[in-house]
Amino acid sequence: MPATVTAGRWTNWAGNQSAEPSQVATPASAEELAAVVRRAAEQGRTVKAVGSGHSFTAIAAPGDGVLVRPEGLRAVRELDRAAGTVTVEAGLPLSALNRLLAAAGLSLTNMGDIDVQTVAGATSTGTHGTGRDSASLAAQLTAAEIVLADGSIRQCSPTEDPELFAGARLGLGALGVLSALTFAVEPAFLLTAHEQPMGFAEVIDSFEELSSVNEHFEFYWFPHTDRCSTKRNNRSQGPAAPLPGFKAWLEDDFLSNTVWEGVCRIGRAFPRSIPTIAAVASRVWSERTYTDTSHRVFTSPRKVRFTEMEYAVPRAAATEVLRELKTLVERNDWRISFPVEVRCAPADDLWLSTAGGRDSVYIAVHLYRGTAEQGYFTAVEQLMTAHQGRPHWGKLHSRDAEYLAGVYPHFKDFTELRDRVDPERRFANAYLRRVLGA
Repeated sequence: MPATVTAGRWTNWAGNQSAEPSQVATPASAEELAAVVRRAAEQGRTVKAVGSGHSFTAIAAPGDGVLVRPEGLRAVRELDRAAGTVTVEAGLPLSALNRLLAAAGLSLTNMGDIDVQTVAGATSTGTHGTGRDSASLAAQLTAAEIVLADGSIRQCSPTEDPELFAGARLGLGALGVLSALTFAVEPAFLLTAHEQPMGFAEVIDSFEELSSVNEHFEFYWFPHTDRCSTKRNNRSQGPAAPLPGFKAWLEDDFLSNTVWEGVCRIGRAFPRSIPTIAAVASRVWSERTYTDTSHRVFTSPRKVRFTEMEYAVPRAAATEVLRELKTLVERNDWRISFPVEVRCAPADDLWLSTAGGRDSVYIAVHLYRGTAEQGYFTAVEQLMTAHQGRPHWGKLHSRDAEYLAGVYPHFKDFTELRDRVDPERRFANAYLRRVLGA
């Protein structure tokens, strides 16, 4: 059967990107997806697949071409316990994958801090969590199925078409449309989370120790204050000791979302109140410890809408960059209501991974939706690029192909692969032309 084709406006989660594609297709199989690509080629149209819209950049924006929606590609194709893999279709949300794996007594090794993205959207943009030894979601892929510009359905892995696999597992949607992905999985495990307030200077001075002795370490610094909230996640033999239901709802949903939304609205309406709000907010989150299934510890609900910029800097430069960032905030008249998020990642071998070839620290800055930029993102980006920072592909930045070619050793390998598999730029859009070249 042909894919469902309709028309309609597309908007991302943050509301800062939108498009009005000429067609919207919802294929229910790789074969239907291939037919959509072939038909678009006959009509001279571009094709872009979207996930849940959690990228802040226009990486998935279809312009006036064909938009491929993921709802029809959510099947679980195979769960191979002996091989330690699961193969799922590209549109399956991470939340559904987590439930599937938990029911089978299995788990991903690491995750980002939300689970609403589709598996293809998350891997294609380099979604990551924090980890001393374990890397991004894309680094956990062992195989992929992708529809190329000629409408062919290709399988790739480290042993089957390895060059295509090297590019496609974190491919920005530039090489084709992913139809299925195979993840490495492991037996389910518990994590013990220890959350603790600390001073900024104390965190920076002990950053190397904190990020080395803990499997997963991250922290949030509240601008206009000297206070941070730290989180250490480590594997546990149990028993499970999750947060009581009411406490979890109160702290992780009501306070972190409902109340925080109201606080951010006040700060947007009355910017001069933000330093006072930050001082109060930084003291709300108290010390706590709990043990739960890994994906419940890795992820948490994020309902307050914002825009975000995130850069990966070499780990060796991280503490210097963070001190400079704090000085930047203190020297300017900015009013920043959202905390700065800091996470870690080991070096990996993905061509376009922000942690490719080097141990990295991710530094993310945010603005509540509708808040004036004030020069904050611009100045932060200048600081990050001064330290060879690599921007997260799905988060706001202004870098172009010339800059990115200088910070990614395999950038040319990727663009040459793109030239071979998509010479007519069937999967191009304005964002990809900027970051990869014409």
